[in-house]
Order: sequence, then C-alpha cells, then structure tokens
Amino acid sequence: MLGGPTREVEDRWQRYWAEHGTFRARDDGARPRRYLLTMFPYPSGDLHMGHAEVFALEDVVARYWRLRGADVLNPIGWDSFGLPAENAAIRRGEHPAVFTETNIATQAGTARRYGVSFDWSRRLETHRPEYYRWTQWLFLRLLDRGLAYRATAPVNWCPTDRTVLANEQVVGGRCERCGAVVVRRELTQWFVRVTAYADRLLDDMDALEGAWPARVLTMQRNWVGRSTGARVRFAVVPDDGPRAGEVGSPGAGARPDHVEVFTTRPDTLPGVTFVAVAPDGPLAGALCAPERADALARHREAALASGEIERRNAQRPSAGTFLGAWVRHPVTGERLPVWAADHVLPGYGTGAVMGVPAHDDRDARFAAAHGLPAGSGETWAGVEEAVARLEADGTGERATSYRLRDWLVSRQRYWGAPVPVVHCPGCGVVPVPDDELPVRLPDLAGDDLLPRGRSPLASPAADAWRRVACPRCGGDAERDPDTLDTFVDSSWYFLRYCSLGDDGPPDDVPFRPEDARRWMPAAQYVGGVEHAILHLLYSRFVTKFLHDEGWVDVVEPFATLLNQGQVRHGGRAMSKSLGNGVDLGEQLDRYGADAVRLAMVFAGPPQDDVDWADVDPAAMRRFCARVLRLADSVAAAGRTTSHTEEVGAVVPGSRAHALRRATHRTVHDAQDLLDRGAFNVVVARVMELVTAARRAADAGPAPGEPAAPHAAAVREAAEAVAVLLGLFAPYTAEEAWQRLGHEPSVADAGWPPVDPALLAVDEVEAAVQVDGKVRARVRVPADVDDAVLRDLALATGGVARATDGREVVRVVVRAPRVVNVVTRPVTTTP
Repeated sequence: MLGGPTREVEDRWQRYWAEHGTFRARDDGARPRRYLLTMFPYPSGDLHMGHAEVFALEDVVARYWRLRGADVLNPIGWDSFGLPAENAAIRRGEHPAVFTETNIATQAGTARRYGVSFDWSRRLETHRPEYYRWTQWLFLRLLDRGLAYRATAPVNWCPTDRTVLANEQVVGGRCERCGAVVVRRELTQWFVRVTAYADRLLDDMDALEGAWPARVLTMQRNWVGRSTGARVRFAVVPDDGPRAGEVGSPGAGARPDHVEVFTTRPDTLPGVTFVAVAPDGPLAGALCAPERADALARHREAALASGEIERRNAQRPSAGTFLGAWVRHPVTGERLPVWAADHVLPGYGTGAVMGVPAHDDRDARFAAAHGLPAGSGETWAGVEEAVARLEADGTGERATSYRLRDWLVSRQRYWGAPVPVVHCPGCGVVPVPDDELPVRLPDLAGDDLLPRGRSPLASPAADAWRRVACPRCGGDAERDPDTLDTFVDSSWYFLRYCSLGDDGPPDDVPFRPEDARRWMPAAQYVGGVEHAILHLLYSRFVTKFLHDEGWVDVVEPFATLLNQGQVRHGGRAMSKSLGNGVDLGEQLDRYGADAVRLAMVFAGPPQDDVDWADVDPAAMRRFCARVLRLADSVAAAGRTTSHTEEVGAVVPGSRAHALRRATHRTVHDAQDLLDRGAFNVVVARVMELVTAARRAADAGPAPGEPAAPHAAAVREAAEAVAVLLGLFAPYTAEEAWQRLGHEPSVADAGWPPVDPALLAVDEVEAAVQVDGKVRARVRVPADVDDAVLRDLALATGGVARATDGREVVRVVVRAPRVVNVVTRPVTTTP
C-alpha cells in the first residue's frame, strides 16, 4: 500500500458504500436537510477532467455537511437528449439510444470509481419516457396558460446539424457545436414567453446577492436588460418612390410613416444627428431605397454571421449602410438620415435607436466612421421633463424595454422529447391529453434518423407515428414533428430528484410538492460559468411558473451557486483536436482516484482555472501513502483512546501538548476555511498535521514525559487526519479509519470535537527598537496583527522618550517578534 489505495481497495469501499446505503438521503426529519446539486453531465463519451474537477469540489461540500450532522441529498443524473449524442450515433451507424446508454454506463462506472458520494437511488436520465412524459406535461401547462405559443420568425439555422439554434449557440457566425456557418431562415417555431417574467427574473436576483457570484448576477441582469426611458417617434420624410421592402425584401412589409425608437436618455434629443435600425430587422427593408437594396442585403448577411453576443459588444466597430431614407426630428424638424447599423438588434426595443454622438461613445465612433455630424451637447432639463414634453407634443411617451427574448424551444431533430400537440385541419393546434403522455419517439433507424432540412419525425418513415386522430374531434390529424430543446429537460430536473429514491419515481405527478417543500431550494448548486445565462435563467423561470401554479413554495431554485474554474492543459483549454486532452480514466488507472481528487482540489481556489500541466497527482499519491503509514504506526503502538483520561493527562508544554494544540487548531480552522470555500488551504493544513504527527510519533515522549498520553495525542491527530481527509481522498480515509480500529464508514464519524482551551494563543515577547536599539519589550499574542503590534509599540514609554524631538520616518513591523521605529532629527525652517 506504499503507493496509496489500489484498485482492489477502491472496489471494496465502493461495494461497502453501496451495500450499506452510506450516502442515501434519509429524509426522516432526524437531521437538518441540505440539498447539494451538481450540473448533471451530458453522456458524450467518458467523463472528462472538467467533470473530475466539479465532482471533486461538490463532494467536499457533501461530505462536510454530513460530518456536520446534516441529512444530505446529493443526487446524480444525465442530460441525455440532444444533438451531440444524435450526431455521434449517426456517424457510428448506431441508434442514439444505444449510444447514449452505453456512454451513461461508462460515465456511471467512472463516477463510482471516483468515489463521489452520490445518492444513486435517485438517479435519472432525461431520455427515459418516464422522465420526458413530465417534460411534455410542463410544456402543456405553459401552453394552457398562454406562455407557450407557435410563431413564424427568422431563426438561426445550422446547415450541418440541420436544426434551429438559439442565439447563444452561435459564436462568430458559426454553430458552437460543429463550426458550420449559420444562416437565417424563416420557420414556424415553438416559443415560451419568458418575457412575461422579465421583471421577476430581475427583481428576485436581489435576494441572491452575496450567495451567487457577482459576475453571474451581472450576466443575468444584462441578458434580461431592463431599461426605462421613452419611446420617441420620428416621422418618415415623404418620398413617392418605391421602397426596397416593397419589391421583395425579406420580412419588410409596407413602408411605415414613422420610426419609433426607444431611448433611456430622451433629454439628449437636441443632439440627435441620425437614426439607426437593425440591418436584419423589418424596418431596414421597409425603409431602404431600391438602389441601396444590394448593399443592405450584404450588410444583413454579415450582421447575421456576427452573432448577437458579438454585436452587443459596445467596443466592437459597428458596420453601417445608409438606407437612402430620411426622418424628421420631432423637435427641430431637421431631416436626419436613416442607417442600418450592426449594434442595433431587431429584438431590443423597437429595433431602432437615435444616434447622439455628443452623448454616447458608440454613437460617436459610428458617426466618425461614417462621416455623420457630431451634433450638439445640448440637453433638456432632465429625463422626467423630457418625457413630459414628448407626451405633451404627442411625439413620445414613457416606456420600459427589455433585451430578453422569448425562449425558442423547438428543434428539427429526432433525439428529444416530441412536442405534445397535434395539428388538426378543423381544430387547429390541440394538446395531447395528459393521460396519453408520454408521446414516445417512434423507433426510427439508419438513414431515417438523418435530418434533411426538416425533422426526421416529418419524414415518410414516421408517417404511422405522425398520423393520429384529433383528441378533440376525432378527425384526421398529425403530430407536431419537432422535438423540445434540451434546455427544457434541464429546467426542472432538480425538482424530480426530490421525489426519487427507494420508493421509485411517482407515476402520477412529475414530483411530489411535499418532497419539494422539504428539500428546496437546493442549498448549493455547483457547475460551470458557461451555463450562467441560459440554463440558470430557464431554471429560474420554470421554478417561478411552478410556484404560481402551486407546485413549489420557492421562487428561486438555488440558494447559493459555486462556479468552478476551467481545467486547462499547457495554458490552453483541453481539446482532443489540439492534442492536449487528458483522459480521466487513464489518470485514475495511473494514479488512483484519491490522488486525482487531491490534485484537483489542491491546485487552487474552486473558482480559479486549473492547468493540469502544473499539478502533481504523483505527489498526492505519495501523500496518501504517508497517511496510511501513519495510521499503521499508530495501530502498531497499541490501542489507546483519544478523548478520555490519557489525552487529558497530557502535560502542558510537552511534545504531546504541542501536537494536541496543532490538531485542535487544524480542525477549528478547517471549519471556517470550508465554509469560505478555501478547500485547497484545508488540504495544506491536513498535510502539515500529518507531518507534525509523524514527527511526534518518531520522536516519542520527551524524557520524563509519560508515554501513554503522548501516544494518545498522536492517535488523536491521526484520527483527525482521517476524518478531514475523507472530504478529499475517501478511499485513503476509509482505510486509515479502519486501521485505527474504528468501524466504517469515516463518512459517519462526525466532526471532530475541539477543546477551546487548546485554541488559546501563546504570548511571545516582542522587542521594540528605535533606530536599531531596543527601547522596550512587550508581551503580545503569538498571532498578533501587524497594525496592532505597531500601535502597542508606539504607545510604550521607551519609544516616546527615544523619539522625543525626532521625526518618525517609518515603522517596520515583523510580527510577532520585532518592531523598529526609524527616526531622523526634526528640521526647522529658519
């Protein structure tokens, strides 16, 4: 065992935990409940090093809460619908279900070997009909309340994956998954009206301040993007000529008689020199002169390729195209040119903005780039006065605008939950009755799974599945051929966990409200910041909706949020294509689970990135071996107790007393460090305690010091090491705990008790010098603060006498031993 726990040891403890239900949530009310949640993995291959980090970190929290006496719910599941599995299955000639379930089995085996304290009795997978039945049920509740609707809209279309993408899935004009250039298409799609909850999504974040990372709250607030101000109407200058929009420009429509803009600064209206509209919005086509149509078309394509997130970047240069149209200033009557500009988004406000270069840096850069006037810096008296003036003139009114758009939830792919409605020629869109859920996927295979510009569920191979009787009139109807985005699956999975376990899932409800009442909100959610916007926003929305429906008591699903850093290698993100990927399974085979876990946690604070090239799992394996050797040496010394007469007989000032002080200080400090998320510091402190215990054991008692109390102090330290190490390296900890003569599991040992008397800080004597000469000595605590020691030193009489008539230049503090006051003669001005 000199190399740390072997595979046989890992397997033995896995069997023990499974057979004894060590990590099952009891849910019996005997202890306070704490719900810990990690963002569940997607089954694309085996677990990777990112999973290794997040699992190691969340398991520290789960095991710590158990030691502190909590009943911990720590479930595991798989977000198992979606494009990656479907595409990979198609490439391999496999059915997506086969590919997905094979990967889930592989990942589950790796997670078990990694020693994570999951409650496996609450496992779920979103592709199972018993789960997606309730995803469909949720969609139908939204539809019934008018929050789900079908509309034709321009969407991002990936020609390779052949499906619609959300704006956030387009990076640099390309599909974030496959890298294909995204194009725009007009399609009829399903949307969820998250905009109806915009104010609540914003306002409820006030309660999350200090509990969620500040940058995540900022990202969410910016995504919703609530702004208050005014709508201002700029009349279009009459022109009898045809418009580009009237000769076939996509989505244009008839030429408007005015352009309405939203502004947060109506008081800057005197400085307006131009109006800008979104190049990909309907206004641009409706206003564009025929001779400018080709230029607008090129601009439109370039803007769509850029992606919405890039266009929101205020520092990015904004391309512009003059549309050959003019509007009239509502106050001055001046003619103003209308431009298409990248920085204007069709979904924000009205899709048009007023350009005020004298008051807005982005407008100033745009004006300078395109030769537009800088305008006047004049303003009206204030926003309120400006709104009142616009309303009095009939050219505007007070308004609130949002960046948030409704959630596009339909996908034209096979591997997802079918949209649970039918289309009837007579009745229109008809929901599938609840007692007919789930609408199961048809069993397609081979080429029938391929998307060909439409969903495979719309292909002839799915005719028998698609053609059904209308639930309302009984006539011929067809199922909807789209499937739901996987964000719908993951928007409520944390509620399902609350009602899983030994009794199995409920068959009549998605989850039992009384179960959610006991466990929700999740006390801590752990996962990557890459999900800071959409997944968290949609989960918050669904929780609020279900609260309004009476299913849950909470309005926020996650009380606290921990975002782990990224795992990198050689300064770059890990990637198989870059040749710097690291396989978790290979690392477990080489070093063992405990060494990998310790290396991950010890690399730095949880929020920091980890570069695998800079960590040393081999050193952690050697450390685990040191812990086991310490346990063996204590066991060989004979059985002693740690908290009775023998430790109580330790003589103050002895080696044993010093070790006891180190043990109790480590346990005491670990609690505060763990509460603050300083997991890596706790590992360092445990390492220091192992060294102290080893030295004490090797040195033995001092002459005249009783042997039994000394041995008891060493045992006490070794036991504390085993308990604390159980948070990070569970196999080593279980082995050490058992070798020390205790019944397993160390996970049930409870938090080690701390004797306050052993935490008292020793006093030391500090020398107080003036210009290098000792002028006084003061008794101070050994952990005295620099500022406190400085004040004490300057207040002593010796310093006061030695500095009389001299100027103090600086005070050098070397706590807790030395303070040196540097002086010079006082100079006087003649």
